[in-house]
Amino acid sequence: MATPVESNSSNKDPRGFSGLDESQLEKSILRRGLATAAEIEACKTQRKQMVAKQKEEPKSLLEIMVEAKVLTRSQMVRLLQEAGETTRKFQIPGYQVIGKIGKGSMGVVYKARQVSVDRVVAIKILLDSLAQNKEFIKRFEREAKIAARLAHNNVVNAIDAGEVDGHYFFVMEYVEGVTIKEYLDQHKVFEEKEALRIVLAVAEALKHAYERGLIHRDIKPENVILTRGGGVKLADLGLARITDDEKWGLSEAGMAIGTPYYISPEQVRGQTNIDIRADIYSLGATLYHMVTGRVPYGGESPTEVMRKHVNPNVMIVPPDHLNTKLSGGLGMVVETMMAKNREQRYHTPDDLILDLKCLLRDEGPMIAGQKTESLLALAEGEADELGRAGPSAEQMVEIAAYVKSRHHIIATMAMLLAVSVITNLILFIAR
Repeated sequence: MATPVESNSSNKDPRGFSGLDESQLEKSILRRGLATAAEIEACKTQRKQMVAKQKEEPKSLLEIMVEAKVLTRSQMVRLLQEAGETTRKFQIPGYQVIGKIGKGSMGVVYKARQVSVDRVVAIKILLDSLAQNKEFIKRFEREAKIAARLAHNNVVNAIDAGEVDGHYFFVMEYVEGVTIKEYLDQHKVFEEKEALRIVLAVAEALKHAYERGLIHRDIKPENVILTRGGGVKLADLGLARITDDEKWGLSEAGMAIGTPYYISPEQVRGQTNIDIRADIYSLGATLYHMVTGRVPYGGESPTEVMRKHVNPNVMIVPPDHLNTKLSGGLGMVVETMMAKNREQRYHTPDDLILDLKCLLRDEGPMIAGQKTESLLALAEGEADELGRAGPSAEQMVEIAAYVKSRHHIIATMAMLLAVSVITNLILFIAR
């Protein structure tokens, strides 16, 4: 969902493509290796200078690149033809397709303009290869319906859905920004307070979903968008599920649904009774990656990684051990979020939100802190109970040995006494 910064929409090329498409053309040029980023920027600078002089009608970026011999004219024509085919391929009443944003496993996402209210939106269209399969159509429509249940500032909101000429589409809010994944791919690590602010926003989104009986099931850096205005948006409800839909759950029994680096243990096991704690685990794994620059569990294959999520003997290295700038409180919160036994995690987003707000105020976590204190108190209490209850096992062994030795002494004395009595009796009779 992350998209580049829009260019000046007043610049048009000879085929009628506005500057709104220019960013997509730039991406195509870079992807194909037709020019470097530096060459594109140089041509952009040249165009700005031409506009400033106001001597002639501003040319399109592609025309300037051809004049600068960065591109050939045939390359320009081919790029424009491809862009034209994209805009002609999907004509949805009420929307003007601007350009392609990206492609996923189920669909292609386009940037478009909703004519009635003159706003930019994103349209996800089910892949043609999948649109022939009733099961995929059902899944696609289900995603749209689930998205329609949510209306929150920290969620990419649904707008419309339908089908035109065999093309199934789903219209959603257009969000311009970068994903956490894109940030991490640049080998950047988030500062603690910034990471907490972002994760708090996602936790608020999870609370909204939780209150409506939904779980996301694929919380990961790629699905969290940081908007240009500093906002946070949770995206991609393709794997979301209604919590109490038992039929749906049973149909997926035994299937590991999620992304290996961030998946919860119960999802790895293919359990059917997944709840919001699975999302809390995945958000904890995301937070771990954000503040350490590495995933909680690595491995040479997805299977190896997922086994580590499940194995109780394999524990994460505390994040504050990897990044010593982090507070111990954040480490406690992450470890509580990522407890392998979900009974030991935060039970609801509200619990997590409480602790995140504590950390943002430079206070210790209340709930994660209580759990730690309870474990220590339990250990001390057990020791006290043992003390009050009597001797330890070692002491009992010593006592048993002592008693046993006393029994041997008493038995020996009894035998000696008996011999003495018999000897005296014989001597008395002999007299």
